[in-house]
Amino acid sequence: MKDRCILLILLTVTVALLAACSPKIHGTVQLVDPEMNPIEGVSPAGTVINMINTTAKVENASTSAVVDEKGSFESDKETIIPGTYKVEAARIGYETVTETVEIKGSSGKKLEFKLKKIEEGRRKSIESAASDADKIINPGEVNIQPPGM
Repeated sequence: MKDRCILLILLTVTVALLAACSPKIHGTVQLVDPEMNPIEGVSPAGTVINMINTTAKVENASTSAVVDEKGSFESDKETIIPGTYKVEAARIGYETVTETVEIKGSSGKKLEFKLKKIEEGRRKSIESAASDADKIINPGEVNIQPPGM
C-alpha cells in the first residue's frame, strides 16, 4: 500500500512537471514612435499576437494571444507544439512586425516586439465600394472612411 502511494505521488509530480514544461511563445510589446522612442501614456494592451505553425497540420497550425496592460503576452498552455512559427504582432496605427522562431521539444521562445507608429500621412485610406474588390493589407496602415452620399 505504501509503495502504491509513493508511486501515485511520483506520477502526479511527473505529470505536473511535464505540464509546466510544455513549450510556449511569450514576450513583450512596446509601442514606439517613427524614431524608435517609446511612446509614453499609450498602453500596448489589446495588441494581437498571431502564432502560425508553418510545419503543422491545419488543425494545429495557429493560435493567438492578446497583450495585457503591462505589454506582456503568452501562448495558452499546450497550444504550441514543436515546429517553425511565424509570430506576428499587429495593432491598428502601427507597423506589423513578424518574426520566425523554431520551437523544439519543450523549449519556448521569448520575443520582444517594438511596433513603430505609422505617421498619419503614410496611412492608406479605403473608401467603401459596392464590390468585394478589397485587398489584404496591413490593418495598421488603413484609415477606413464611410461612402460618400
